[in-house]
Amino acid sequence: MAYETFEKAEGIIQNIDRGDDCCSMTLALVSDGAVINIIVSGDTVVVDNVRLRPGMRIAAFYDTNLPTPAVYPPQYRAELVAPLRRGQQVMLDYFNEQMESADGSLKLNIGPMTNVMTLNGQPYTCSPENTELLVFYTAATFSMPAQATPQRVVVMCGY
Repeated sequence: MAYETFEKAEGIIQNIDRGDDCCSMTLALVSDGAVINIIVSGDTVVVDNVRLRPGMRIAAFYDTNLPTPAVYPPQYRAELVAPLRRGQQVMLDYFNEQMESADGSLKLNIGPMTNVMTLNGQPYTCSPENTELLVFYTAATFSMPAQATPQRVVVMCGY
């Protein structure tokens, strides 16, 4: 799957409603004071298979190439949902051989305590450069690009 067309909506789940069928749900996500509706279907990947609950902070990634209804509040179909801890940031991007993101905004310093795994939770024993990565981190430098030692790196393995 090509992740370069994915955008992120990050916020706190305010409410969860059953979707159009019993296999989907609509999350009312509060992001910067605005509400965004996120559709989570049976095909949506939820990192760690966490049960989503109101009050939980998440990042939902959606494909900008897919059609979206012209409604208010905006509504997006999530392809990937990542639960976030307090102060944690997440980025989904391609990282090159220097571990710099494709958009040039983040450089990773993989440390000995960085947990590198596949999306299904298995250890990733190869080097993670030149791949699509879902990166979880808390602190980054103010340099350009910002540098971070991530807590966790999920290698997307061409899903």
